[in-house]
Amino acid sequence: MHISEGVLSGSVLISGGMLAAAGTAVGLKKLDYDRIAHVSMLSASFFIASLIHVPVGPSNVHLILNGIVGLILGWAAFPAILVALLLQAVLFQFGGITSLGVNTIIMAMPSVLCYYFFKSLILKKPAISITGAFACGFFSVFFSAVLFGLSLMTTDENFLKISGIVMVAHFPVMIIEGIITAFFIIFIKKVQPSMLPGFSP
Repeated sequence: MHISEGVLSGSVLISGGMLAAAGTAVGLKKLDYDRIAHVSMLSASFFIASLIHVPVGPSNVHLILNGIVGLILGWAAFPAILVALLLQAVLFQFGGITSLGVNTIIMAMPSVLCYYFFKSLILKKPAISITGAFACGFFSVFFSAVLFGLSLMTTDENFLKISGIVMVAHFPVMIIEGIITAFFIIFIKKVQPSMLPGFSP
């Protein structure tokens, strides 16, 4: 769901860059530096998940995992995702340097939103926990698709049709991300529950 170079207007790029810088600053301020290894691991997972992608208009369809990143890291998802997107832009030309701020907002803001929406459900009974994890994975991609569409339409109303196509194309990804997030939470609760937000031994 990267937006390529030369697609967005200057005002959208500047606004996205400023918001991404603010989010990253908050993320670094809130980052627990004892959890740098977790941040690095999740940033790498986000990076790898995007390597297999299918082009759709000015964007592409691929696994994102931003729900998992947000659920574990909270605001620290901003710097983690920013670094991964920067490496993707530099090494593989996914997205671009000028659109880095907008792409960071598209991926990281839903991560933080889903962290606040669903973190309280993860440590509850299994049925509630699994449902919350699935919803986190599903809606993180859904919100990203919405922000993607808004970024395009703010640039040019003619992008409305493309935004709709991208939203529909990502619906299967939303379901798959929900399932992956649910299995991830089940696994983490068994092997290392201390990674989860709000866990107290």
